[in-house]
Amino acid sequence: MGAFNPMYVTFGIYLVAVLLIGLAAYFSTRNFDDYILGGRSLGSFVTAMSAGASDMSGWLLMGLPGAIYASGLSEAWIAIGLTVGAYFNWLLVAGRLRVHTEYNNNALTLPDYFFHRFGAGGRAMKVISASIILFFFTIYCASGIVAGARLFESLFDVTYTQAMWLGAGATIAYTFIGGFLAVSWTDTVQATLMIFALIITPVMVYLALGGADEMSAAIQSVAATTGKEYGSLLAGTTLMGIISTAAWGLGYFGQPHILARFMAAENVKSLVSARRIGMTWMILCLAGACAVGYFGIAYFGGHPEQAGAMAGNNERIFIALTTILFNPWIAGVILSAILAAVMSTLSCQLLVCSSAITEDFYKGFLRPNAPQQELVWIGRIMVLAVAVIAIVIAADPESKVLGLVSYAWAGFGAAFGPVVILSVFWKRMTAAGALAGMIAGAVTVVAWKPLTGSSLYEIVPGFIACFIAIVVVSLMGKVSKEVENKFEEADKAYQAAK
Repeated sequence: MGAFNPMYVTFGIYLVAVLLIGLAAYFSTRNFDDYILGGRSLGSFVTAMSAGASDMSGWLLMGLPGAIYASGLSEAWIAIGLTVGAYFNWLLVAGRLRVHTEYNNNALTLPDYFFHRFGAGGRAMKVISASIILFFFTIYCASGIVAGARLFESLFDVTYTQAMWLGAGATIAYTFIGGFLAVSWTDTVQATLMIFALIITPVMVYLALGGADEMSAAIQSVAATTGKEYGSLLAGTTLMGIISTAAWGLGYFGQPHILARFMAAENVKSLVSARRIGMTWMILCLAGACAVGYFGIAYFGGHPEQAGAMAGNNERIFIALTTILFNPWIAGVILSAILAAVMSTLSCQLLVCSSAITEDFYKGFLRPNAPQQELVWIGRIMVLAVAVIAIVIAADPESKVLGLVSYAWAGFGAAFGPVVILSVFWKRMTAAGALAGMIAGAVTVVAWKPLTGSSLYEIVPGFIACFIAIVVVSLMGKVSKEVENKFEEADKAYQAAK
């Protein structure tokens, strides 16, 4: 490839653009509040798009289309479950969490919110919750680095290790420089790029196939060869399989990088518009990702000689179709969407890890009176530290994007989901109950498959264990009048703000 290959030029322009956004955010970052939550100033459009982009990582353009391509529409239960879960997260949690975090000492992180929400008994929970964030998010960050490495490895004829550093470098740079504002502003650009790519790519595949009849015939031909039924939501799966894939939706209630967007919204009313924008974006993107995988079955079934473009990896289906069907200049723009998906989620995860270390450990225990500029720079250093650990985890070239994501997603959903939901709905919840639930959820996720060997997705038993532990332990204890009063004040403020 020549140095002036259109793909190089397109990616270069994209990377320069996000770095310039990071630089602009640097000059808007005055204190640690700005670095972590952007001063709670996000409007509805940026809130919606950044929440969507931070949610939909490289798995949206690689893992999900690859799963559909390999198994058919039965894998679309993931998309269905995510849509339902995201909608109820926006509807039930977003506005309440925005108000409750503000009323609880203007909490900047989930651990800080838990600490102030449950009174003096929350200190142990602050440490435990921050530790859970660091454990699962480091794995989650590794998934983003793997996805970025796959992209650069495929397109630029470099080794996996070189591709890994290239893919992670720009994300680390703009997150380090600009913090939350840089992440949110770039997420908005990246979300726009992602939806464009996921709409235009299946349309082009459809046109290349010649229409619905040709596509149907090609899929039937592949089905006859492989013995699979690709066009059914129920074929090739079981009730356990459907529950496991649809249960991805439970994870939304506990994802710190998504909940941070709700906490950063300028007010509750802006979240109503944000929900509409965000859900529309999400449905179109998920439908596009499923269409890429499904139409890809037909395309490579009719053009088996071109299947080598996937190099035997189903998660390369989007990359393969794009490079085959589009002019290199357009392909460069579309494939930048994969980088956008990777960068948007990885940057949020790095920032949440950084904030957990800086706010909940460094400021919370070591330097409670540290000046704002010191905290900002500690936050930046922690971005680098977490990134290095994630790169070490991602160093195995056999790593699968969807596998890493699913484990981390389950960990957060089970450990934090019920805690967040009940913390904004149930004033009777105690610190001991929340801590018991958090530990029960996290331990269940880690131990479920090694102990049981079950194929049931870990988030299901983990979510249930967390919920039961919270309720049982809370009912055994008492809540202070001060904590109850603060909850009622926040609840009234939310009702008035709707």
